[in-house]
Amino acid sequence: MVPFLDLKSVQLQQRAELVAAFERVLDSGWYIMGDELKRFEQEYAAYCGAAHCVGVANGLEALSLALRALEVGAGDEVIVPSNTYIATWLAVTHVGATPVPVEPDDRTHNIDPARIEAAVTPRTKAIMPVHLYGQPADLSPILEIARRRGLKVVEDGAQAHAARYKGERLGAHGDAVAWSFYPGKNLGALGDGGAVTTHDEGVAARLRELRNYGSKVKYHNEVIGWNSRLDELQAALLRVKLPKLEADNRHRAAIAQRYLQAFAGFELVLPQVPSWAEPAWHLFVVRHRQRDALAKRLADAGIGTVIHYPVAPHLQPAYASLGLKAGALPISEAMHAQVLSLPIGPTQTGEQTEEVIGAVRNALEALG
Repeated sequence: MVPFLDLKSVQLQQRAELVAAFERVLDSGWYIMGDELKRFEQEYAAYCGAAHCVGVANGLEALSLALRALEVGAGDEVIVPSNTYIATWLAVTHVGATPVPVEPDDRTHNIDPARIEAAVTPRTKAIMPVHLYGQPADLSPILEIARRRGLKVVEDGAQAHAARYKGERLGAHGDAVAWSFYPGKNLGALGDGGAVTTHDEGVAARLRELRNYGSKVKYHNEVIGWNSRLDELQAALLRVKLPKLEADNRHRAAIAQRYLQAFAGFELVLPQVPSWAEPAWHLFVVRHRQRDALAKRLADAGIGTVIHYPVAPHLQPAYASLGLKAGALPISEAMHAQVLSLPIGPTQTGEQTEEVIGAVRNALEALG
């Protein structure tokens, strides 16, 4: 069996350091909004090349609070990718705004900048590109449109820790970048966690207020806020993991390159990486016209796979009110019907990678 992702082995690599961090927090007697959080925020901001980092409870709330801090709310529209995890859309809905989907570039799976301008209306307040699967979206044209039209840019970096766009790490290109530290992420906590990085001091100040009940001073509430704080334990554990992120990403990249080499010439749509992008390779996503049959054959061969994601957001019952029926967003719908994620992780061995390759080739030959 080659698991899709062996989280236990990931944690055991640094077991002693993680236990020491836990004991440090336990012995401190301070478990919320303390020194561990302050230090992680400083370290992650510096890592991303951002002036500020604000830790929050999870990735969804990182997106929502970033929008709130940028004064996006009821009556506004936010341009989002049509093919993404639904959290991107939910964040827009949670602040009272309306998600406006734009189709992706068929080669990269990221939002197509050439399609964004046509989606802008007088109600548009922000653009929310997603660095899907860990590959940077093409930010330069998106930022140009935003500046010219007076819009904000909130990046969804949940899958793209340490990815680079034109040589610079993601984290400070747009007005705010939202991160998730869900355990399966490249930089994952041992529970939920999130953060927002930004260059804007005012945005950072509003985020700190919003995450803490709308309060700057205890028991004095300036605005209607949330309870969304990255706790001391998760901050301490993330501090242990951050220095290892680059090495883990290099390991993922080596697996990705082996896959790209091994599957060239097969009837399989492979990831395409622009010259200006250095992906984090959070996921290695292929497409096949018989996706479900391929997944079953791989499962029978002991290879773990996951579908990211089987249903496009506009076809979820939660967004039926938008009135977007099947066929409304054909590029996205075709992708969601064909995508399949192969195993790729920081503890995956070369032998396991070759087992995946052999199983995929056998399955493709059998499917014809």
